[in-house]
Amino acid sequence: MQTQRIKKVADHIRQHSDDSFTLAALAEISGLSPFHFQRTFKAVMGVTPKAYQAACRDARLRAALPGAATVTEAIYGAGFNASSRFYESAAGRLGMQPRRYREGGAGETIRYAVGRCSLGFVLVAASAAGICSIALGDDAAALAQQLRARFARAEICEAGAAFAGQVARVVALIDGSATGLGLPLDIRGTAFQLRVWAALRAIPAGETVSYTELARRLGAPNSVRAVAGACAANGLAVAVPCHRVVREDGGLAGYRWGLARKAALLARERDAD
Repeated sequence: MQTQRIKKVADHIRQHSDDSFTLAALAEISGLSPFHFQRTFKAVMGVTPKAYQAACRDARLRAALPGAATVTEAIYGAGFNASSRFYESAAGRLGMQPRRYREGGAGETIRYAVGRCSLGFVLVAASAAGICSIALGDDAAALAQQLRARFARAEICEAGAAFAGQVARVVALIDGSATGLGLPLDIRGTAFQLRVWAALRAIPAGETVSYTELARRLGAPNSVRAVAGACAANGLAVAVPCHRVVREDGGLAGYRWGLARKAALLARERDAD
């Protein structure tokens, strides 16, 4: 019953993401006390009501920017009260500056290289902010095509010899000869995805947690499906170790680069422990 109330409020926020609601106003919609509403909302949705409102405004802005006459028009239309406050965190919200996002990522340059590791081919890509993609596969050309589809409007180019060091570090991390990457990451996702990915990076090598346990650690025990979805959306193989999340019975499930690779990574980490 309470879950349905929370989902009703979440739907209301999404439908009116250009408005700003106080905690008391949202609690009134749910029929719960503000304290109980705040706690229950986070348990069900995985984030606080305030963070959820911010994420909805961000989504509204991302949808509005490509067709807006100006960036400022899109910012105010999405429900931001002041453009200056938005610009302070624009790159973090969008993964790039708003004008570049409005142009579909046009002008952003992403360099990549494909190397070999013990798990097959590995593609490593970097933006100006850091490593933005690490992907595993059996076909180098397919990996490059997937990168272009993910960053459809950016300029994608093969990296030169100077990029070899970054690729070597990623290969060392995958193959187990390094315990850390030591490179900046350009991590792009929703507020909830970023929380999940941060929690993944806190899981020590050689250990696993269940999706249920990970949701509990995030303070969102009812968001197991959302946690699994965030793990599946991770685009930085091994650097964000979603391979360390397993089913409740310890079985393997849900690895975008193949269960055989997930099993190999876990076995290597257990043997090294």
